Amino acid sequence: MSDDKVVSLGSKKKKSSKHEEENINQDVVYCSFCGRPNTQVIKMIKGPGVNICSECTMIAVQYLILQDRMPSAEAQQILDAFWGKAR
Repeated sequence: MSDDKVVSLGSKKKKSSKHEEENINQDVVYCSFCGRPNTQVIKMIKGPGVNICSECTMIAVQYLILQDRMPSAEAQQILDAFWGKAR
């Protein structure tokens, strides 16, 4: 698994030198939802014209799961794992 904080989606990665890859990974990318930079979040997903951080992704997933007010046992385990709750 890669330790890159920014994961790029929606475009094919062209081959570049190691130095160019390091410069790309150091660029600051902001979440389109909360506005935080990739330096303040766990991971950032970069899409075509939009970015979303791991925290906003989990909030969105939690909202979608809890929309019915009763998450399945599997969904609840995922939420508990993300928010650090032990069972």
